[in-house]
Amino acid sequence: MCGIVAYIGKEQAFPIVLKGLKRLEYRGYDSAGIAVLNENGLNNYKRKGKVSELEDFAAKQDTGGTIAIGHTRWATHGLPNDINAHPHMSNDGEMALIHNGIIENYDSLKAELLSRGYQFQSETDTEVLVHLIDDIKKRENVKTAEAVRIALNSVIGAYAIVVLSKDNPNELIAARKSSPLVVGIGKDGDFYLASDATPIIEYTNEVVYMEDEEIAIVDRATGLRIFSIQNKEKTPYIQELELQLEAIEKGGYEHFMLKEIHEQPRSIRDCFRGRLNVEDGWVGLGGIKDYEQQLANAKRIIMVACGTSWHAALVGEYLFEDLTRIPVEVEYASEFRYRNPIIYEDDIVIAISQSGETADTLAALNLAKSKGATILGICNVVGSSISRVTDAGSYTHAGPEIGVASTKAFTAQVTVLTLMALTIARNKGSINESKFRRIITELDLVPDKVAEILKKSPKLEAIAETYKEASNALYLGRGISFPVALEGALKLKEISYIHAEGYPAAEMKHGPIALIDEAMPVFVIATKGTSYEKVVSNIQEVKARKGKIIAVITEGDEQVKAMADHYIEIPDTDENLVPLLATIPLQLISYYAAVKRGTNVDQPRNLAKSVTVE
Repeated sequence: MCGIVAYIGKEQAFPIVLKGLKRLEYRGYDSAGIAVLNENGLNNYKRKGKVSELEDFAAKQDTGGTIAIGHTRWATHGLPNDINAHPHMSNDGEMALIHNGIIENYDSLKAELLSRGYQFQSETDTEVLVHLIDDIKKRENVKTAEAVRIALNSVIGAYAIVVLSKDNPNELIAARKSSPLVVGIGKDGDFYLASDATPIIEYTNEVVYMEDEEIAIVDRATGLRIFSIQNKEKTPYIQELELQLEAIEKGGYEHFMLKEIHEQPRSIRDCFRGRLNVEDGWVGLGGIKDYEQQLANAKRIIMVACGTSWHAALVGEYLFEDLTRIPVEVEYASEFRYRNPIIYEDDIVIAISQSGETADTLAALNLAKSKGATILGICNVVGSSISRVTDAGSYTHAGPEIGVASTKAFTAQVTVLTLMALTIARNKGSINESKFRRIITELDLVPDKVAEILKKSPKLEAIAETYKEASNALYLGRGISFPVALEGALKLKEISYIHAEGYPAAEMKHGPIALIDEAMPVFVIATKGTSYEKVVSNIQEVKARKGKIIAVITEGDEQVKAMADHYIEIPDTDENLVPLLATIPLQLISYYAAVKRGTNVDQPRNLAKSVTVE
């Protein structure tokens, strides 16, 4: 992984592919490359580092031509360097290939190819694939597309690939399995291929989302044809993109992350637009309408997710158990399938993923599906793999999230989970009318309250300035605010590289209290609610060890305000909705700390936005 862009048409290909790779920089990467085919041959340019370094390197090279493939790599097999960067070439220089995913049986394939005389330049699993296709093409005396098909039948693992062959300057061949790939259909015979729609949207809004084990042949003369790897031709299903170009621009903000934090009043409202009506007193999610009764009757719900989405799932656990009285288990998707989990046919499994492409989450879903469970999805990207493999689900409608560190995706996921819990609770009769009305009234006010918190940015920036050189930080919360503590810690370490941990506040005494001294900032979610007095006691324990308290409190709370070294007031709301407000100041503090430390906020080191390998 991490990003694929390719073009074939009438225009100069290199600038289009280069611009596309820049659009995909948000996904995280460590090297970049572009192969261009023209009358002088197949030219391959690749460099460790940013796309701008590739651009500088290729500036004086022969990059002319109307067909090209490009890639940004996030290292899996082999160090980030020029040699391991994609595209990879066949030994004779006649073929180039780019690849997202992991070829799990690359070692045995490599041994066979070595015995046939192939030489390997890189440490990657990808180079095995280009040599395998080349070997089949020559031994079987078949065309490139057929060689790709045969090769993929012997491959174990995940892939999204695009192949460019010198012997056919009018054709690109692409294929996918468990890694996303979209084909854009442009005007006058132009075609675009990419990992997601962001590099395509300025050229066309007509796309085909490739399915698993499909091969696409894009030809200047015959257009787009799609086959299964079993060689059955399929009719491409063309969809219209709803994505707007301005949604993937910074819009005057210094970073995408800051823009996305400030978009949350709109993204939360867009999430419940048409799904909530305070005046008439109803909520509803059209995507799960056919499964509402099944959800209400469920004996157990399992939520699977990774990273920030896992934290949203933890909030969902509190919401569902409080409102629906249905037991909920929250699982790391990356661990779920490897511990031989017990799954019953009447279980409901809900997968949560911003991209809808998270490989571990997809694997967990497929396992649950094989056991007969009903699988639902919550994701942000229309047409993504999770949205296609699940029985039903709901989109968050947050708009594209470009910053690697999730912000608006978290609040959007929590909003959908809130709506889902309320819908089930109403159908099941596990919530009384007054509580239902109170929560939906408060939920309708959340966007305006988030906007109020965003106005406190100068104060939050000052807090970040105070603690920007901290080596460690502790985040504490109780009840439904505990996942907020986890998410706050994750944001800080993701983008500022300050080590941070989130804990249930009561657990502090069972180990982490040993770390507290006068240099330790301790962030505490101390809003009014059922655990308020207990959290106050935990704050006193930190103060007794000279720890520095940064408290997120309910407006008007004088008790904690007097105890804290710093405080951030948030508007009062229903306790179930506190995560939607309390997470906002923690996002901003992390952002400002990262900026002041000089880190790359939108592209933090070693991270990728869409983790499409296990």
